[in-house]
Amino acid sequence: MTDLPDLTGPQDEADHRFPCDNCGADFRFDPAAGTLTCDHCGNTSAIDGMQGAAIAPIAELDYRAALTADLPAAEIEETRVSTCPNCAAQVEFDADIHATECPFCATPVVTDTGAHRHIKPRGVLPFALTQEAARSAMTDWLGGLWFAPSGLQDYARKGRAMQGIYVPYWTFDADTRSAYSGERGTVYYETRTVMRDGKREQVRVAKVRWRPARGKVARFFDDVLVLASKSLPKRFTDALEPWDLSALEPYTPEFLAGFRAEGYGVELETGFEEARAHMDRIIARDIKFDIGGDRQRIHSVDTKLGAITFKHVLLPVWLAAYKYRGETYRFVVNGRTGRVQGERPWSAVKIAIAVVLGLIVAAAIGFVVATQQ
Repeated sequence: MTDLPDLTGPQDEADHRFPCDNCGADFRFDPAAGTLTCDHCGNTSAIDGMQGAAIAPIAELDYRAALTADLPAAEIEETRVSTCPNCAAQVEFDADIHATECPFCATPVVTDTGAHRHIKPRGVLPFALTQEAARSAMTDWLGGLWFAPSGLQDYARKGRAMQGIYVPYWTFDADTRSAYSGERGTVYYETRTVMRDGKREQVRVAKVRWRPARGKVARFFDDVLVLASKSLPKRFTDALEPWDLSALEPYTPEFLAGFRAEGYGVELETGFEEARAHMDRIIARDIKFDIGGDRQRIHSVDTKLGAITFKHVLLPVWLAAYKYRGETYRFVVNGRTGRVQGERPWSAVKIAIAVVLGLIVAAAIGFVVATQQ
C-alpha cells in the first residue's frame, strides 16, 4: 500500500465544471471539436495544447519517492467520490448530484461526501469519439454477435445514454540490466535402425547438445501500461488496446468537463508488481535471443533496475451497463478508436433452434448419402 503524504491545510475538491463566459451555463469537452462547448448558447473555448500549440513533455515522477511518501504536496489531490456498494467503483461526482446509478454496473447509488486522496493525474488521453459514434460502434458490435438475445439488442438500441468515463492507469519507465546463466542447445541428428512391420528401416532422431551460456542484456522500458481500476474486468480493458500514449496531453481538468473520472483502486506498488512481471517476460525473451542456438534454457536471472519513474494517466472509455431480465451486461468502447468489448450474452432459444436445424441438415445429408449408396 502506498502511503500518501499528509497535507497541511484544507484541500480543494477537484472541480471539473467550467461556466460559459457568455451565458453562465456549464461548458463540456466536445470530442468532435476538441474544445469546450456550451450546449446552451453554442459558445466555444479552446484548450491549451489541443490546437497544435507546442507543449512541454509530460514529466515523470520518481517511483521510490512515492513509496516513501516523499512526493511534493502539489502532486496530491483530494476529490469527492461515491463508492458503489456492488462493484466498489470510486467515481467522481459533481457537488449538486445526490443520487444516480453506477456507470460500471447500473446499481443505484446515493452520492456521499467521501474524500479520495490520491496522486494527481499527470496525463490524459482526451475523448475523440462522441457518444453517438460510440453507441453506433456498440450496436454494430452487438449486431455481429451470434446467438445474442434479440431483446437485449433492441434494449441497447433504444438510445439510452452512455457514460463517458476516464479510467485510471499507471505507466512505468525503468532502465534494466540483467545478468543471466543458462544453456544453449544445438540440434543434431542420429540415424538409427528400427523394425517396422517386420522390416528394418533407418530413421533420423533429433538430439540436442547443451552447452553452458552466460551473458548480460539491457533494455529501457518506456510507458509500461497497467490498469489501475478494479471496476472493469481486465479482459475488457485489455481488449481495448492499443492506446496511442504518444497522444497524451498534460493533465488539465478542462478535458474532464462533462465526463466522469474514476479514482484508482490499484495502488502504485501493486501496479508496479504487474509492470515488473511484464518486464521480466520481455527480459526472458531478450535472454533467449542472446543465448542463440536452436534451443535455450534459462537457469538464473539477476536484474538491476534503475531510474524507475511513473505517471498516473486517464484513458477515455464510453461505457454502457444494461439491466436485462435481472442480469447486468456491460459494454465498453475505446473513446479514441471505437473498439468494443463487453459481456457475451447468449440466447438459449436461438441456440436450441440452431441445434435443431443442424440435426435436420445432418439427417438430410445422411439420407442423401444412404440413398446414393
